[in-house]
Amino acid sequence: MPELPEVETVRRSLLPLIVGQKPRRIEIFNESVVACGDLADLLGLEIMDIGRRGKYLIIYFEKELTLVVHLRMTGRLLWREQPLPLPKHSHVVFRMEQGGELVFADVRRFGRLWLVPQSGLKEISGLCKLALEPLDEGFSSENLQQNLQRHKKAPIKAVLLDQTVVAGLGNIYVDEVLFAAKLNPMRLTGNLTESEIAVLAEVMPQILAYAIEKRGTTFRDYVDGNNQSGTYQDFLKVFHKEGEKCSVCGTVILKTKVGGRSTFYCPNCQPK
Repeated sequence: MPELPEVETVRRSLLPLIVGQKPRRIEIFNESVVACGDLADLLGLEIMDIGRRGKYLIIYFEKELTLVVHLRMTGRLLWREQPLPLPKHSHVVFRMEQGGELVFADVRRFGRLWLVPQSGLKEISGLCKLALEPLDEGFSSENLQQNLQRHKKAPIKAVLLDQTVVAGLGNIYVDEVLFAAKLNPMRLTGNLTESEIAVLAEVMPQILAYAIEKRGTTFRDYVDGNNQSGTYQDFLKVFHKEGEKCSVCGTVILKTKVGGRSTFYCPNCQPK
C-alpha cells in the first residue's frame, strides 16, 4: 500500500496541478528519503509531465531530468495551494514559483526519491526489473504464464506479489484478483491450468481499472494528491473481511498467512 490504483490516482490528481510549475525553493528535512541525486538541480526547471510505472511515480522535468517517487507503505505526495503548516512527517517540500507547494510526507520513512536523467531510469533497480502490468497493452495470459513458470513450487498469492512477475499488484489487489478468479491463494503456481491463468489475466485489469475509477483503497494512510481518500474499500470482496459472509455464497471469509502476508479468501469460492 499504496498499490497501482492508488499511485495512478495520485498521478491523475497531481497532473493538472503541477505540470508547468517550477520549484523556486526545495526544503529537505530528512536526507535519508533521497536515494540519489541533488534535488537542488531541479530549481527553476519546469515540470513537463507525470508518468507511472507499476507503483512508481515518474515526474519529468526540463533538461531530461526525472524525479522518481516510490511511496512504499505510508508515503504521500500532496499539493497545497496555500502555505499552511506542514503535515506531520514532511520530509521534502517543493515550493513553486507560481505559488503552492508539493510535499512528500511519510510516517514510516520507507518511501524514496531518486533524481536521475531520463537515460538513468534503467539504473533504478526496482524500477528496471518490473514486469508488464495488467493495464499494459502487451499484457496477456501468455505473458503471465511465461513469468509464472519461474515459480512453480510457490503459492500463487506469493508469486503475484513479485513485481518481476506482474507489476503493480500488492496485498489488497492480489487477494481480490484471486477471489475473482476463484483461485485459492495457497495453490501452487505450477498446478494452475492454462484456462485458470487465462482467467487471472482477464480479471486483473478489470479489478485494477475499477479500483482506479473508485480512486483507490483507503484504510488508514493513503490519500491522493489533493489529500482525498479513495472509496474502493467499500467494494472489496475479501480483503479485511475476515469473519464476514462472502457476498457470493455466504460462507465466512477466512484469514491466513501466505509468504508472511495476511491473506483473505472464501474457502467455498476458492477451494483448495
